[in-house]
Amino acid sequence: MEMTNHAQSRRHYQLGLPLWQVAALAALAMPRALVHDAGVSVPGPVQALLVVVPPAIWVAVAVLRRIPTPVTTLLVVGGLYGLGLAVVHNLYWSEAFGDRPPELGGNLAGQLAPGTEELVLRIAATASSLLTGLVVGLICGLVAALAVRLKSR
Repeated sequence: MEMTNHAQSRRHYQLGLPLWQVAALAALAMPRALVHDAGVSVPGPVQALLVVVPPAIWVAVAVLRRIPTPVTTLLVVGGLYGLGLAVVHNLYWSEAFGDRPPELGGNLAGQLAPGTEELVLRIAATASSLLTGLVVGLICGLVAALAVRLKSR
């Protein structure tokens, strides 16, 4: 049985999608971070759409395109999303916090120079962003894998 050119070309992508499509899926989730960090107020239903629709699209693409490893693919999408979150959070740091930047507490309160303290907090925010993206990607990947399994029954 001969494969079509489309099937042959898709087979060569390790993630089941071209890298630009993986990046585009991650980019779908960025408007929420931009809106939030820029301090733009949006109605609750719009906010809900910004939160729910992008991951739902990730899952739909993985299922409809029959991605062979949806967990891996969506973990990469989530990782890119987390990287985007980290960039947005760091770019909008001053706008998000204004005159009241976050401070270390507990035993570390006031122990570090202000620049060092900000660096520590930015590194923590970056790590948190990356972890958030990876967790969202993992959850979406598991949902997609389950959907594929149920669909093939």
